Amino acid sequence: MQSESLLNTKEAARFLRVSEASIRRWSDAGLLPARRVGRRRERRFAQVDLVRFLGQPGRLLPPAVAEPVRVLVGGAPVPVGTHIAPIYSTDLGGLRLSIPFLADGLRAHQPCFLVAHGDALDRYARALTRDQGIDLDAAVRGGQLGILDGPGVKVAEAIGNWEELFGQAMADGPQVIRVAGEMHCERRKFVSGAEMMAYEEAYDVMARRFPLITLCQYDAREFDGEMLLQALKSHPDMFEQHLGRFLN
Repeated sequence: MQSESLLNTKEAARFLRVSEASIRRWSDAGLLPARRVGRRRERRFAQVDLVRFLGQPGRLLPPAVAEPVRVLVGGAPVPVGTHIAPIYSTDLGGLRLSIPFLADGLRAHQPCFLVAHGDALDRYARALTRDQGIDLDAAVRGGQLGILDGPGVKVAEAIGNWEELFGQAMADGPQVIRVAGEMHCERRKFVSGAEMMAYEEAYDVMARRFPLITLCQYDAREFDGEMLLQALKSHPDMFEQHLGRFLN
């Protein structure tokens, strides 16, 4: 029987279309299985594991939510699978896209998730109830809206938690899932800024397995320029859109 062909780190990165640093981070976090070979204990990856990690984009989407169905974000239609990072600098600007996005999903009885706590969560609660007429308590009690203070403190934990939540949301059949996350709230849960950026990269790959639309909201008052640049790089879908639409 022919032996299984293994890829090195560079080849695995090319296969997944990500950086070699991402491959190493995911391997170290236990997200991507790797074998150690030779005296230098170099990483080797089986193609079947890479395919399993990547998933098949859209393979969980039924005809009802597959392309060309799109979701409005800021008045513009974006395809299911979009993962973007709006950047804002005022409290009102931070709600401009995310509040209608969540309200539309709740009215359509789609599963929605919000990552926020403290003052940020209070702003969302007021805007959804007062401005959009959403019965927030009913949405939470009914399981349609999940509110988290953070997905985890390490990459593997955060991705594992999301996969479990998304799997539960699709228990009654595949449907569009909406996620809005206030990244300064998530940052306070992660052990470091580098860990959060590694999480963003891993989330971008994982999200392709599910019928998601994700808004990772970045408050420019909470992050420096380097972090915001990294955020843009970890959200390649931003460059498929008109960037000005997501700068508030």
